[in-house]
Amino acid sequence: MKKLVLYHHGKDSIPWGEKTFAIAEVSKQQGYDFDSVDYTDSNDPDLRVKKLVENNLSRYDKLVFVGSSMGGYVSTVAAEIFKPQALFLIAPAFYLPGYPQTAFTPPENTWVMHGWQDTVVPPENSWKFCQQYRATLKMFDSDHRLISVLPSLKHEFEQLLLHLNETST
Repeated sequence: MKKLVLYHHGKDSIPWGEKTFAIAEVSKQQGYDFDSVDYTDSNDPDLRVKKLVENNLSRYDKLVFVGSSMGGYVSTVAAEIFKPQALFLIAPAFYLPGYPQTAFTPPENTWVMHGWQDTVVPPENSWKFCQQYRATLKMFDSDHRLISVLPSLKHEFEQLLLHLNETST
């Protein structure tokens, strides 16, 4: 079975930052291929979705999308097309100006991580999303980037992948 974790970085971030490397490590330990899409050529969330949709991911039997901030929005919008088995969203940029889509169809296994001190994306935006779509929400005493709780993010992501492995056997 071919399994892929695809990472989507944030607006002002890079494809291979600290969070990316941490998620890649967990992915590989759990038997997933890993890739991170380079979106540095555009800060338009819908253009990023369009770029992602141009990828052929049909060779994978199991897809997991990970998205940070704008990448969380991109992951969730693209989930309607690719139907990944799970979303792992880190301070997703929902319900903000410039992000036109406000209704989503996330998969059942959608986990959202957010920081209480986030001044970029209000924590209540993740609460609203999780309440509406019955997604798992974990809050941390951290800021928007959540780098201060990176070990906890890795642990939560590992738990999600373990859960997927248990439910697919």
